[in-house]
Amino acid sequence: MDRLVKADVKEVEIAYERSQNGSATFRITNLMHTMSVAISLSITNPSVFSFSQPFSTIPPLSSSSYTVVLSDQPPLSASADAITVKSSMLPTGKAHQDELRRLFSRPGPHVFRDATIPVYLVGPQFAEYIISNHTKIPDVSCFFNRAICGCTGTQITGLLRSAVLSGDQNLVTNLIDHGGDVNCKDSDGRSLISLAVQAGHIVAVQVLIASGCVIDGSIDKVLHYAAAINRVDLMEVLCASFEDIDVNSVDSCGRTPIHVAASRGHVEVARFCVSAGGKTEVLDCDGSSSLHLAAEKGHLEITEYLLDCSYCYIKHVVNREGKTPFSIAVDNGHSHLYDLLHIGDALQRAARLNDVNGVKSCLAEGGKG
Repeated sequence: MDRLVKADVKEVEIAYERSQNGSATFRITNLMHTMSVAISLSITNPSVFSFSQPFSTIPPLSSSSYTVVLSDQPPLSASADAITVKSSMLPTGKAHQDELRRLFSRPGPHVFRDATIPVYLVGPQFAEYIISNHTKIPDVSCFFNRAICGCTGTQITGLLRSAVLSGDQNLVTNLIDHGGDVNCKDSDGRSLISLAVQAGHIVAVQVLIASGCVIDGSIDKVLHYAAAINRVDLMEVLCASFEDIDVNSVDSCGRTPIHVAASRGHVEVARFCVSAGGKTEVLDCDGSSSLHLAAEKGHLEITEYLLDCSYCYIKHVVNREGKTPFSIAVDNGHSHLYDLLHIGDALQRAARLNDVNGVKSCLAEGGKG
């Protein structure tokens, strides 16, 4: 005889849920007509999975149910877990657990290996677990494909958001191929591209664009997000992919990407924006120019750049508090900016006071009207 028992499944799927221990039940049938059979169940990761009864007996031509329980966090292994079903004829028909344990502890011709049953974890929560740990799992796509089996379209789309934030190209592509909606929006109405840009994942951005994801310029401030993290490469991809994207668009504070770059000292971003038609003299809702923001933070290099590429009056612009960039620099103790900013301010003050000698002195020092 090839085997003594037969399992009713070729594989076992356990729906993973973080809030409770997942489980799955299967049946084993004794194929013997006249003799009881002893059963031993073991699994690849006994510290993670457990059985309701690892040792048992099944009467002739009868079946018994067995439950495997996920009792710990899922393993991050390269291969699927598997249940091994071993059997042995039991002439007495009965045996205590200790006797069964001893029976299967002695290998020999009396012990049959009847089945090896793969165990797979499935469901959206396990898929989320894989996304969160994708860098630790070899052959992650194989596990992921099994995990999303049976997920609804809404669940697939929810997973797509997580995959985009992870930056894993294969996971993003996989979910799109399984029906994930690339044009879903978050609670603020922003696109997946916004999420990908904020996370700095250029490959995810490219996959989404290639898959037909679109942006709404009034909501998706993608150039602002890219400017904030100093990513000119992202800005290049976005400008090349969306013809109507506006490098002078403003956010809720009235700030352009150049304002964002100035506030953070990202001079290469500012250079890119200017080369794409960005205007450095735009004022935000507080009346502040990009130079005001650079001066406030004490960023020397971008202050120099903004002065080089701007109209001279940018030094003299006052915000709603009546302050020039020089005043802002003084307020914040950024003395290394004084030489760049003070001549123009002195010239402005001298002109306002009709101080002819003061005007001549400023012009002699290089101030421009």
